[in-house]
Amino acid sequence: MIIGLTGGIACGKSTVAQMLVDRGARLVDADQIAREVVMPGCPALRAIAERFGQTVLKEDGTLDRKRLGEIVFSDPQAKRDLEQILHPRIRQLIRERKESLAAEHPRRPVIVDIPLLFESGMTEGYDEIMVVYVPEEVQLRRLMERDGLNREQAMNRIRSQMSIEEKKRLADVVIDNSGTLKETEDQIIDYWTRKGLPMP
Repeated sequence: MIIGLTGGIACGKSTVAQMLVDRGARLVDADQIAREVVMPGCPALRAIAERFGQTVLKEDGTLDRKRLGEIVFSDPQAKRDLEQILHPRIRQLIRERKESLAAEHPRRPVIVDIPLLFESGMTEGYDEIMVVYVPEEVQLRRLMERDGLNREQAMNRIRSQMSIEEKKRLADVVIDNSGTLKETEDQIIDYWTRKGLPMP
């Protein structure tokens, strides 16, 4: 069983992913893969430097994510250009890892954690899509607290993604993460039991 896991920024998707892994799921982390494809020496990093200039590189040759973020969050065309560089490479690696884990662990669900699952049109090839949900006000507050952003900066980041309400509407499974950790975990346990998945 292959599950696409997504949600909005600061909705607690990593927390839910960890709860699923604790129950025995295997995880493919798109953020981790996105970091791998921009390591020094990788073609994607060279392409980013060519498009955005050397200022997006740190002195040690690694990607300056903060600097790049400032550029793409304020310029929709820059964001599209970055996605065209990264998405094909990320898609390819996700597909390879997903297939490999499913073959190695046929009785365990494979969770593919992709923050921009809907936005990037990567919804094919999943038995179900699970959305981690919190209302936008909660999302905004958590993002401001987590990243030390003001309201406008946080709102810009939230608005750069599809709205959480729309993601909720498109989901096969919704995990509401606006309450306590115990309440979230209870939903995971209920899901696991309903699907008849093996215990760890």
